[in-house]
Amino acid sequence: MVIMHRLNKETIYHLLEADPEKPGAGRILDVCILVLIVANVIAVILESVEGLYIPHATFFQAFDIFSVAVFTVEYLLRLWTCTANPDYANPVLGRLRYAATPLAIIDLLAILPFFLPMFIPLDLRIMRALRLLRVFRILKISRYSYALKLLGRVMKAQVHVIGVLIFILVLLVVITSSLMFFVEHDVQPDDLANIPTAMWWAVATLSTVGYGDVFPVTPLGKALGGLIALLGIGMFALPAGVLSSAFLAEVQKADNSPQSRSPEEVVDLLERLALLREEGILTDEEVAVQKQRVLGDDG
Repeated sequence: MVIMHRLNKETIYHLLEADPEKPGAGRILDVCILVLIVANVIAVILESVEGLYIPHATFFQAFDIFSVAVFTVEYLLRLWTCTANPDYANPVLGRLRYAATPLAIIDLLAILPFFLPMFIPLDLRIMRALRLLRVFRILKISRYSYALKLLGRVMKAQVHVIGVLIFILVLLVVITSSLMFFVEHDVQPDDLANIPTAMWWAVATLSTVGYGDVFPVTPLGKALGGLIALLGIGMFALPAGVLSSAFLAEVQKADNSPQSRSPEEVVDLLERLALLREEGILTDEEVAVQKQRVLGDDG
């Protein structure tokens, strides 16, 4: 009985954690949940149109209940089967560690706005805010989208570089807003009343958006504003270059991985290795190394 329980848990775990790029029941399940997520986001957007929501309120509420039921079952199944992963093998601590992972938190946020009012009395304004929070269900797409998974890997690989760039950007905002405050405060006491107020101008200028609600009027202020705008162009070009090179490296890495090869390509490569060994071009040890590269670590 315990063995059957274990097999069922592992089966469900591999179904939920299946590679979305590979065909099978897991991919079908991923597509269904992905469609449901997109439909939920569309429903939240349409509910904001009173002329559409009021006559169809029953349908929207029924769809929300159905969606919450599906997302709740999915969350509980993931929480139950996560112990099949060696990283979360402990029945209690493993599940707590899994529940603290970003994807698990997103799954919880997808259902929390529905259940929270059942346990905590809330006024109508907070209830409306909680219903709007359902739009965060779109974050669940990150679990099923290859593009978002790729973005996550790139951000994780470049987290230190991005951190340095953010620090420099914050430093620039503080310095430029302080300089502009001291240069322009006397002639614009209302628009640049203090440094925190000047930070809005600094952010708009460094990002090269330039809303035009606040702008320098003195010659020194204009010169400073032009210099800050040029610095902003360079600062925002740096992260773009870092991320683009990281994306390219990650895509090349994925293309060259053993998982990206079709079964026919793997068989062809193995046959070539066998032929090279028969002809004496490669030794048995060299063939073994190349075979491991072809098959990957699991081979």
